[in-house]
Amino acid sequence: MLIIKTGIIFCMLSVFIGALGAHSLENMIGDKIDTFKTGVQYHMFHGLGLILIGILSKVFEIDMSSVGYLFIVGIILFSGSLYLISIYKYSSLGIIAPVGGLSFIIGWIILFYRINNY
Repeated sequence: MLIIKTGIIFCMLSVFIGALGAHSLENMIGDKIDTFKTGVQYHMFHGLGLILIGILSKVFEIDMSSVGYLFIVGIILFSGSLYLISIYKYSSLGIIAPVGGLSFIIGWIILFYRINNY
């Protein structure tokens, strides 16, 4: 149930951050709006993924906590670094985004493996 609640919180945060960027921070973001939007999209997709993982773990009675942790790390590193790059222009954080992306990929691979071996 914790994974589902965490997913809901991350989805709520992605909507809040997206609205904040579109309305209050648009002048700060400027030409990095596509970077910001990518961060919001992956934030939302993987927040929904956390909800899905929580449901799957209950239905199939499979431990999916490692997938959940990887998605959480991915949201923080990938989306978080894109937010900082677009708002504060910290382009040196661009090296962190691929680590978050790799967390997403590994999480999806583990999810496929766990469901496939059910």
